[in-house]
Amino acid sequence: MKKKIILAAAPCAAIVLGAPPVHAQSSVTLWGQMDVGVDYVSNQGGKHNFMMDDGVNGPDLLGLRGVEDLGGGTKAIFELVDQFSVDTGSFTANQSLFSRTSLVGLESDRLGTLTLGNQYEFMTDTLFFNGDDPVDLAGHFYGFRAGPFQKLNLPNNPTGSFDWDLMSGGEPVNNSVKYVSPRVGGFGFGAMYAFGGVPGSVGAGNAQSFSLTYGQESFGADAAFTNIKTYTVGAPQVSVRNWGIGTHYVFGNWRTNALFTTVHNSANGGFVYEGSVGAEYHFTPAFMVGSAYMYMKGNATVNNNHANQFAGIAQYSLSKRTSVYAMALYQRSNAGSHAQLSGMNEMDEQSDTNVQAIARIGIRHQF
Repeated sequence: MKKKIILAAAPCAAIVLGAPPVHAQSSVTLWGQMDVGVDYVSNQGGKHNFMMDDGVNGPDLLGLRGVEDLGGGTKAIFELVDQFSVDTGSFTANQSLFSRTSLVGLESDRLGTLTLGNQYEFMTDTLFFNGDDPVDLAGHFYGFRAGPFQKLNLPNNPTGSFDWDLMSGGEPVNNSVKYVSPRVGGFGFGAMYAFGGVPGSVGAGNAQSFSLTYGQESFGADAAFTNIKTYTVGAPQVSVRNWGIGTHYVFGNWRTNALFTTVHNSANGGFVYEGSVGAEYHFTPAFMVGSAYMYMKGNATVNNNHANQFAGIAQYSLSKRTSVYAMALYQRSNAGSHAQLSGMNEMDEQSDTNVQAIARIGIRHQF
């Protein structure tokens, strides 16, 4: 269960000062999740490997979410989220306290939500969180986009192609202002702008992201676009553009979805697209199985490489907060390339052939 701490400072201060008590309600929610398991990897640099890994069936997160009711359907909100490693208890690589999310803003039933800070752009916020990504039904972190596309050479990227469509949410956009509209007849939209902070050039190092959404009961369809520029003194500015469309549908014991996403690197012309479909079936409220298929294809910059990827999971919920599971993933790329599943981020972790597979058993707890 999420723990709520009711803030009483404002009413107490009002009583001490002799002012009328403040009736607006405020709350702070402490929440989080932890995932850890044991993996078998078929080929890491030519060798198989047994290892412990965490943050696969959902990232390891610790968050604070605050809401203050301002009246008239308007609330002040904030969110602080830290991502850490269960294996070691440390921050994840290149992360610091609250580098996953750090935002504050206003939320209105009539006018929408405006937030400022370090936050998700709309590839993640719309396509993934609205339930359009088949990865969420089967492979989770290992199932996100990677593949034999290292020559994409994306800036500040551990492999050059890790999470190339931004769907895992691992790199929120800092210095950003974000607006999400209320839904009208099921339709909504969003817009984000991030400041580059480069003196003398408003356009250097900035970012833009946009979304269109539709949802009614069990069906939804979404589209998103993100353009992030990387500015380095003395070097040409690099623009990385992503766009995607997705849909989801829930009926009976089934949950299904489909997704199409792309990436383009302006520095070298590298381009990759993927199409994926997924399905999840609940045999009972506690037991479910899921599967997903993905096809990825790149242009000449990445040697016209392509890959097929399959993922599956069987999960049993011991309670509303704790589940155990077994999952498996398999990627086969074209001959002459090196398969690389998401999370195999070092050069010596990619396969030395065009096949890589992972099998995992694990446990996840949410609070």
